[in-house]
Amino acid sequence: MRITEADREAFARDGVVCLRQVFAPHWIERLRAATEEALAHPGPLAEDYTPPGKNGRAFNDLDLARRIEGFARFVHESPAAQLCGELMQSRKINFFYDQLIVKEPGTAEKTPWHQDQPYWAVRGRQVCSIWLPLDPVGRDTCVRYVAGSHEWPEYNPHHFADDSAYAGTGLPELPDIDAGPDAYDIRSFAVEPGDCIVFSAMTVHGAPGNASATTRRRAYATRWCGDDARYHVRPGECAIPTRDPGLKDGDHLDCADFPVIWRAGTARQEA
Repeated sequence: MRITEADREAFARDGVVCLRQVFAPHWIERLRAATEEALAHPGPLAEDYTPPGKNGRAFNDLDLARRIEGFARFVHESPAAQLCGELMQSRKINFFYDQLIVKEPGTAEKTPWHQDQPYWAVRGRQVCSIWLPLDPVGRDTCVRYVAGSHEWPEYNPHHFADDSAYAGTGLPELPDIDAGPDAYDIRSFAVEPGDCIVFSAMTVHGAPGNASATTRRRAYATRWCGDDARYHVRPGECAIPTRDPGLKDGDHLDCADFPVIWRAGTARQEA
């Protein structure tokens, strides 16, 4: 695994970068097995967004590394944390949380345009996600990103299940991207297992359904925080973390729920 200066420049400029073949096949196989376990035994925070009787399945689950070994091994032993540290030029990286996002063939449900960070009790610029596909994903099915939107202000989150706005945040509504998409630099990528997309938690993104009749779209998203990240007690609704970590507003994240996974100068992790 090598993060180049061009990768760092693209991430800083666009808020999103696609990295090719940075995770070895054994990590993909481990995560696929863990995904099937999660689908068979959903956690207490799992949600199905596809209404009963409709085709496909849009499935989402959180905090998987707390209960399923394959996800925990990836968080603690894979090169993911180091990748984020080198890309964000941070001296350390804390794990924040993880998320499984599955769209089975024939799923119509879209993921609406949003920023991640307004959903989270964290502030700082060194906050990012790794979106790791476990199946081949074409541009027509992949997540779409508004390049440069990581420099925008925060906008109000919405619940994915019914599109209702979060209450009491005091944040404005996100511009309607779909009303004039040509006004934005929208990026998407055709990706293979082993590739990943890394994006700032402030980058506006959304995703189409999965119109394929045969190809699944399983993706594992891990969330990571660097040196400048601090715990942020937000007004109004806040989705993440899903339990009280015992931190106060402005605290460093270092705690049992947000462990430090990587520090600069440690041995390079193998892909």
